[in-house]
Amino acid sequence: MSGINAILVKVGRSVGGVVGTLYQAGRETVDTTIRNIIPFMAFISFIIGLVLTTGIGDWIANGIKGLASSLVGLLIVSVVCAIPILSPLLGPGAVIAQIVGTLLGVEIGRGTIPAQYSLPALFAINPQVGCDFIPVGLALGEAEPETVEVGVPAVLFSRLITGPLSVVIAYFASFGLYSSN
Repeated sequence: MSGINAILVKVGRSVGGVVGTLYQAGRETVDTTIRNIIPFMAFISFIIGLVLTTGIGDWIANGIKGLASSLVGLLIVSVVCAIPILSPLLGPGAVIAQIVGTLLGVEIGRGTIPAQYSLPALFAINPQVGCDFIPVGLALGEAEPETVEVGVPAVLFSRLITGPLSVVIAYFASFGLYSSN
């Protein structure tokens, strides 16, 4: 009888430990969501509403349209989108990139912009991707304040370098993708 009791106690403790760990993980997940993710989602919703309501996305898209028909123009677009002060503001919800991408797609479809610029244009309008989430991601990872102070500018400035570089790589990678049949 004591052998069965010992087994039942051992199984009960093991199950209790697993249930307790899962319960605590659930509590921490809800707490993290309430403290970090929901405020970030509210901020992003505000930025998306502001961009759509003011028409700034359309204004930027129309300004970029003229630059999208050359490699130099796409590099300028990439550098502007990757400026460390602008990129966290351009990133939320990728609203501006969506508007610009749609407008450029229409122009490429019309033949106004050559098709070989479609891949480099994609990279030119997206160097800001993720720049709005860096502080939140570091907070979710419970980074030290010193890490945030160094990490955020490091990523923002790295995008200023890798953004134009990705445009050049995409430009050369697009050779031969589109034939004029």
